[in-house]
Amino acid sequence: MPKFAEQFKAYYDRRILTVFLFGIASGYPWVMISSAMTAWLKEEGLSRTSIGLFSVIFVAYSINFLWSPLMDRIRLPFLGLRRGWIISMQALIAIACCFMGQLDANTQLYFMALAGLIIAICSATQDIAIDAYRIDIIGQSEKDKLSAASAMATAGWWTGYGGLGAIPFFISDWPGWSWSEIYFVLAAIMALLSLAVLWAKEPQINRSVAQQQAVAFYEKQLQGKQLQSLQKLGVWILVTIVEPFREFFARNGFRFALSILAFIFLFKMGEAFLGRMSVVFYKEIGFSNTDIGTYSKLLNWWVTIFFAVLGGLVNIRYGIYRGLMISGITMAASNLMFSLIAVVGPDKTLFVAAIFVDGFTSAWSSVAMVAFISLMCNQTFSATQYALMASLGVLGRTFLASSSGFIVDTMDGNWALFFILTAVMVLPSLLFLWSIRDKIHQLEGRQTSSA
Repeated sequence: MPKFAEQFKAYYDRRILTVFLFGIASGYPWVMISSAMTAWLKEEGLSRTSIGLFSVIFVAYSINFLWSPLMDRIRLPFLGLRRGWIISMQALIAIACCFMGQLDANTQLYFMALAGLIIAICSATQDIAIDAYRIDIIGQSEKDKLSAASAMATAGWWTGYGGLGAIPFFISDWPGWSWSEIYFVLAAIMALLSLAVLWAKEPQINRSVAQQQAVAFYEKQLQGKQLQSLQKLGVWILVTIVEPFREFFARNGFRFALSILAFIFLFKMGEAFLGRMSVVFYKEIGFSNTDIGTYSKLLNWWVTIFFAVLGGLVNIRYGIYRGLMISGITMAASNLMFSLIAVVGPDKTLFVAAIFVDGFTSAWSSVAMVAFISLMCNQTFSATQYALMASLGVLGRTFLASSSGFIVDTMDGNWALFFILTAVMVLPSLLFLWSIRDKIHQLEGRQTSSA
């Protein structure tokens, strides 16, 4: 069995660095519409329930598979199929962030929600292109590179969300700065991140054979049923929208395909309920914005990067199934640390310990999940199929988690009980994972034999 030092060589690749930079750009918009917005709304006096309901805008991440087929078929007139979509969405995110910076949270809450929704839609679209770029740039036979890219995508995401996400919390405690002004700083950072797109290389994937086969299949199905012009339009729509989903279910079998989707939906639900209310909890328990920026953002950032890389090495050595199972168990256990803080109070030592454990489990589970979803994709339809699976995970993490504030209010602010509940939420997904373990082992073995 190869040593970790040898496995670490998988990270020595320009493509892996590109994946890391794109990961930063993927995680950064969540600062604008999640942690920073939550702090802004909390300081404006909104209730826990109202803040929790604001996360409904994240539903964009759970339905982005609806328009993901367009990114496998429509090439914008600049920078290629993947990079053209990425940089276009980044520009729109920066513009929407500037618009939000001109709003008053008390009198223009509707427009804040609208701007947040625009950012969420553009960010979710950017994620489709970034995830597809990562799958396309790594060869299907490069098992070690797959895990390394998954690790760096996770490390990059947390660099954007955690590392850069600390900036608004530090600025907010400086004299004379308002949250609306901070949003112009966030927009400028987004513009700087887009420079990585110009440096990156466009993946070279030959999709023509698979697409031609799909065209021939649907032309045969529609032959004689449509006028010629309508038949061509119908074939284009079927190949673009239907074929990625048909291929996914045909390749995996209906039962296993549904099992994959159900597991992805359930896996990170508990983490989502915790994450949505974390900033509200920190502020209510007595931590300052600087404490949140230092520990929840900066410390969590470094912990996540370290364990994302380590998690990638573990996946390379022991496989994706074990990575998912172990990280899921530790993820459930880590949520109990926050229950302890709720009982003890604003103890910074305990806060650091909880952030450390949470960062470790979040990083490891994210790396394993990204690798798992990537393993299930066909490169011909990488944008659509990855978006389909990832969006299901986001559905549990965003749409359902919008009720997290309501649950805390229903519990009369009993944070300790709430965090115990988030730990229990992880367990059903682990039972589901155990039931499909043999199929996962078969897919991993097939990939290894083709390397």
